Amino acid sequence: MALRRVFLLRSVAPRGAAFSTEPQAHGQLPTSPGSVRGCGATEPVRRPVPAVDFTNTQEAYRSRRSWELVRNLLVLRLCASPMLLAHHEQLFRVARKLLGQRMFDRLMKMTFYGHFVAGEDQESIKPLIRHNKAFGVGFILDYGVEEDLSPEEAERKKMESCTSEAERDNTGTNKREKQYQVHRAFGDRRDGVISARTYFYANETKCDDYMENILQCIQASGGASDGGFSAIKLTALGRPQFLLQFSDVLTRWRRFFHQMAAEQGQAGCAAVDRKLEVAVLQESIEKMGIASRAEIEGWCTPETLGVSGTVDLLDWNSLIDSRTQLSRHLVVPNVQTGQLEPLLSLFTEEEEQQMKRMLQRMDVLAKKAKDAGVRLMIDAEQSYFQPAISRLTLEMQRKFNVDKPLIYNTFQCYLKDAYDNVTMDMELARREGWCFGAKLVRGAYMAQERARSVEIGYEDPINPTYEATNVMYHRCLNYVLEELKHSTKAEVMVASHNEDTVRFALCRMEELGLHPDDGRVCFGQLLGMCDQISFPLGQAGFPVYKYVPYGPVMEVLPYLSRRALENGSIMKGAQRDRQLLWQELCRRLRTRSLFYHPA
Repeated sequence: MALRRVFLLRSVAPRGAAFSTEPQAHGQLPTSPGSVRGCGATEPVRRPVPAVDFTNTQEAYRSRRSWELVRNLLVLRLCASPMLLAHHEQLFRVARKLLGQRMFDRLMKMTFYGHFVAGEDQESIKPLIRHNKAFGVGFILDYGVEEDLSPEEAERKKMESCTSEAERDNTGTNKREKQYQVHRAFGDRRDGVISARTYFYANETKCDDYMENILQCIQASGGASDGGFSAIKLTALGRPQFLLQFSDVLTRWRRFFHQMAAEQGQAGCAAVDRKLEVAVLQESIEKMGIASRAEIEGWCTPETLGVSGTVDLLDWNSLIDSRTQLSRHLVVPNVQTGQLEPLLSLFTEEEEQQMKRMLQRMDVLAKKAKDAGVRLMIDAEQSYFQPAISRLTLEMQRKFNVDKPLIYNTFQCYLKDAYDNVTMDMELARREGWCFGAKLVRGAYMAQERARSVEIGYEDPINPTYEATNVMYHRCLNYVLEELKHSTKAEVMVASHNEDTVRFALCRMEELGLHPDDGRVCFGQLLGMCDQISFPLGQAGFPVYKYVPYGPVMEVLPYLSRRALENGSIMKGAQRDRQLLWQELCRRLRTRSLFYHPA
C-alpha cells in the first residue's frame, strides 16, 4: 500500500536563579537574536535583563521615522473602515485602471504594500532586514505570492486535487470519515480565512516552481543573517488528496487506541498517560480477527514495545512502522457499521508518484535549510490536512533535528486536542533524543472550521470560546517552558499579537530562570503589526522575529487583502496600534523631534 511508505515511526526505546525585571541599562545585544544553537551549548555569562514596557512609544518606535508613523497610522485607519474593507478589491481595480500600472505600484508601495510587505525580491528586502536587525528584530522570510483565483476556479481546483481516481469512479468516497472527504460547498478554502495563505494544486510543475521559490527564500535568509527562518506550506508542495487520505488514516488509528483505552477504564486520562495492557491488547486484536495469536505475539516484542507490559500511544504508533509485519493488517472498526475496514486506500501509479514527489520536495527543502543554517517553519493548515502535515513534519524533525531544532512544527491552540498534540510530540522527542522545535499560534481557520463541521456533520474541532483558546495556549506554552527548564533540546516560538500572552511568557521565563540569551524562547509577529511588542522585546535582548513577506506588487495583492481584512476584524488590537502611533507622533511634535532619524 502506498501510505505505508510514510509510516516511518521507529521502535520506541523503553521509558525509563531568576533574573531581574527592574529597569537596567541596556546590555550588549546578542550578535544575532535567536541564532541556531546546538543542543547542550555552553551556558554564557548572564547579563541583566531590562524590563519590557509595551506602553513606551519612544522605545517601541525608535526604529521608525515620522513619515513611516504617519503612513502606518493612515493604513491602519483605512483598515478600520468597514465600507472600504467591503469594497477594497474593487477600489484596487479602479485605482489600477485610472492610474496605470506604474503609478498604481508606486501608490501601493507608499501605503499598504510598504506597510505590510518588505520588497519585491531578495535584494530589495535586504535594507529592511538590516534595519530591523540593528534594533534587535530578526525575520521569518516568506515568498508571499498567491494566485488570484475566482471562487469558481478555486472550487474546481480543490475538487480535482482532493479527489482520488477511485472516488471519481464512486468506489472509494465512503471509506473516509466525513471530516476527511472533499465537499463542494467548501471548495474555496479561502472562505472565512483572513490570516493565512491558501494554495491550490494545479500540477506538479507548479509545485516544483513553489519549491524553487522557497529554495531561493532559504538562500536569501541564510545570506541576510545568521539564525533566520523560512516558512513553508505543505499544501503547496504536492497534491492535497494525499494529505486528506493520510490524515484520515492517522486519525482512525489513533481513535482505535483511545477506544481500547476507554474499554480498559482510562477514558479520563490525558493522551500521554493512557496505557494499554499488552495481554489485553493481544486478546482484543485476536478476537477481532485481524491476525492469529502467533502473529500478534511476533509484533508485540520487547524490541518494539519495551518490557513494561503496557502500550502507550507512542508505542501504538510504532506498531505501524513500515518495517513491521502489522502494516499489512491495518484495519480498524468502522464506528458506524462496526465492520473492520482497511486503513490504507489504493493509489494509482500516478498518485503514488505524486506522493513520492511531495516527500522528495520536503527533503530537498530541509537539506537546503540545514546547509544554509536557516530554520524551517512548517505552517499549520486546516484540521483535515493537519494530522498528515504534523506527522510529515515530525519525520523531518527526526531526521534533521539531531543537534539543534532546525525544523519547527506549528501547533494551533484553538484546537481541542492541541495540548495532547504538544505533549505527545515532546515526549517522543524526549524518548528518541532529537530536538523539539515548535511555534505556538492560536489559529487562522476558526470560522471556516466551525461552518464546515456544522454543514457536513462532524464534531467541531475548535475550542468553544476565545477564552478557552487563551487557556489552551497558555497551558501548551507553560508545558513547553517547563520542559525547557530541564532540557536544552527544545525551542519554542511564541507567535502572538496578544500582549497578555507575551507578558505571560515573560513572567514564566523569569520564574523558571530561562534567560533570553539562551535563544530557546523567541517571539513572532507579522510585519506591519504590533511593533509596540516586537521592538521593545528586541531592544531588551529577547529573540523576536517579524514574519516578512516579499514579492511583486500585483502578485501579493491577495496577501494585502487579507492583511487589510485581518486588521479590520481584530479591532481591539488594531485600535491599540493606532492609539500608540498617534501618541508617538504627538510626543515628537511636542519635543520638536518630528525629523528624528533612527541611528
